[in-house]
Amino acid sequence: MGMIALDCDDLFGTWRDQARVLLGHGIDPAEVTWGQGPMDDLLAIPTPLPQGPGPFRARVPAALLAQLEQAARYRGEQRWNLLYEVLWRVAHGDRTAMLAGDRLGSELQRRIKQVSREAHHLHAFVRFVPLPEAVAERLQLDLVAYHEPAHDILESASGHFADRLGRQRWLIATPTDGIRFDGSELDYRRQCPREWVDWARHAEDPGAELWRTYYRSTFNPARLNPDALRLHMPGRFWRHLPEGMLIPQLEGLARQGKQRDGQALEVGLQRGKRVGR
Repeated sequence: MGMIALDCDDLFGTWRDQARVLLGHGIDPAEVTWGQGPMDDLLAIPTPLPQGPGPFRARVPAALLAQLEQAARYRGEQRWNLLYEVLWRVAHGDRTAMLAGDRLGSELQRRIKQVSREAHHLHAFVRFVPLPEAVAERLQLDLVAYHEPAHDILESASGHFADRLGRQRWLIATPTDGIRFDGSELDYRRQCPREWVDWARHAEDPGAELWRTYYRSTFNPARLNPDALRLHMPGRFWRHLPEGMLIPQLEGLARQGKQRDGQALEVGLQRGKRVGR
């Protein structure tokens, strides 16, 4: 049996066009794969994508397309195959494939939730570094940041900063893509330029020590919950946060009972003052 092996270059628009042709020609999900490496079925014979729209005219709800586009930002196995399975079932009248109570729907909703959570992490844990005036003038940038998202959310979630930072010019670089704002327009690059990565990773934050002092002085060991901390601030982000290097140290002190409150260590290092009657 032939297997249609496709590559959408991890672009939702390309996948959507391919899926429309497949659906029109009645190609079952079991007969198509979107490659993320060698084909699993070594006995399958690759066959080309059919030409033309095909006789079948599918009607799918607009809500499904929005869900599929959101879930398409999820990086993982069967990234595109699962979307086509859901689309196939809904197009043939089974809308339970969109719902969390269904096997496919449950996975679809889980991926949407993970993508949404990763967008929240972008907003919460990106730390912009202000550039010195001379460097800012040369690069035509005011702020730079480096971030490592788990899913492809940079393009869709970065408008948040354009709204919050007004006319300031900023850049966010990641290991894969990057985005730059010149004060009026966003410039997204699927392949982050090497110089963008260098600017973001090597910028020195003049406020880093002040931030660490604030974090140390407000840390309260009595309220420490390591599991909750890692749930809301995953460890993979720590190395890009000024206070990240302090977290393991402060956790250790809390476990050893060396601090009664958040200020005890800092206060203990200060010189005392004589108070008159």
